[in-house]
Amino acid sequence: MRVLITGISGFVGSHLAEHLLANTNWEIAGTIYSSDYNIRHLADRLELYPADLSHLPVVECILGQARPDVIFHLAAQPLTAQSFRDPWGTLATNISMQVNLLQAMVNLHLNCRILIVGSSEEYGLVREEDLPVDEGTPLRPVSPYAVSKIAQDMLGLQYHLSHGLDAIRLRPFNHIGPRQRPGFVAPDFAHQIALIEAGLQEPVMRVGNLEAERDFTDVRDVVRAYTLLVVHGEAGQVYNVGSGRSHPIRELLETLLSFATVPITVETDPDRLRPSDVPRIVCDCRRLREATGWEPAIPFEQSLHDVLDYWRRQVSE
Repeated sequence: MRVLITGISGFVGSHLAEHLLANTNWEIAGTIYSSDYNIRHLADRLELYPADLSHLPVVECILGQARPDVIFHLAAQPLTAQSFRDPWGTLATNISMQVNLLQAMVNLHLNCRILIVGSSEEYGLVREEDLPVDEGTPLRPVSPYAVSKIAQDMLGLQYHLSHGLDAIRLRPFNHIGPRQRPGFVAPDFAHQIALIEAGLQEPVMRVGNLEAERDFTDVRDVVRAYTLLVVHGEAGQVYNVGSGRSHPIRELLETLLSFATVPITVETDPDRLRPSDVPRIVCDCRRLREATGWEPAIPFEQSLHDVLDYWRRQVSE
């Protein structure tokens, strides 16, 4: 089977490529927009396409050459904070790439399955009575990023209903692991700790809201779920991906601090507070479990230890 991963050099894309190469005999191709840093160790085993997917002719050219049986669409502007600074840029980027992939499949009469990766941010303003969040929970977006992911989600459904495309939609909750870039809570904290340990930052952690609770899953478990859904998922369906357990951001911080080799104090940074922050989110992923048998396997503490070790290596290089 031939697989195309858009955004293969990103956080999730690079882990997905590693997982597929280690556990399947599939041929793996991928698109790269900027750096290939995360996949240089895999480059001789991949077919790579440097590309800007916001242009339909470019997408048609890639799909015409790759002729994939499966597309994992991971390429996106993924930062919620960035979407508040540049809402139109986020909407234009994420929606245009999604439309172009779906329309290119139609134009080329490409008979393949596409996994459209949305986000738990689509649910937005989750209320206590909504918990745990299942796929029928109302969508109440609180960021431009969330709106862009809803648009991707609904475009997948529309092209499935209008054109019969074999599209599966995913709504992953927070995921963590090595190679996640700053702009997300775990790498932001771990990077600061690594800098402090190396003597490159004063021994003060600057943090945002520590009381919010989020459902965290290791990225290596997440890509297992994606792979299982390619095989067992139902076309047109939407699936949550998450652990089913919430952790306060304070717990995440305290766990990382427990791994630190030097004393560190903590200060609140107003610039790290979001305009809107939902108090607690927990995933209901029964639909995923029933379809695939998937369960998360990597403990929360191990994920955080691996994140910190990754940033220690980055700082020391």
